Amino acid sequence: MYCVVLVTVPTPKIARQIAKKVVIKKLAACVNIIPDIRSFYIWNKKLCNDKEILLVIKTRMAIFNQLSDEIKLNHPYKIPEIIALPIVHGTKEYIQWLKTNCNKVIPT
Repeated sequence: MYCVVLVTVPTPKIARQIAKKVVIKKLAACVNIIPDIRSFYIWNKKLCNDKEILLVIKTRMAIFNQLSDEIKLNHPYKIPEIIALPIVHGTKEYIQWLKTNCNKVIPT
């Protein structure tokens, strides 16, 4: 099974750093960087309104934990947003491409 993982980051530099690392390590087949999003949330009992960048990461559900660990190592937030949404449907060709390019071996 495959999934899309959403991650918000504070700067373009961090976005590129995480994207490159997870693709090179084959923890993700592809990462889209979407700049200039606005996030509203409560942190320390205070309403925050921050400019952020969204990473849209395509990967396998089986390696989500490894991907999450790698993101946490390179992320400045105490509690980064790292959420996975299942890919319910996709073209046969795209799913095959995901399989080929996201082939991190899971230790047994």
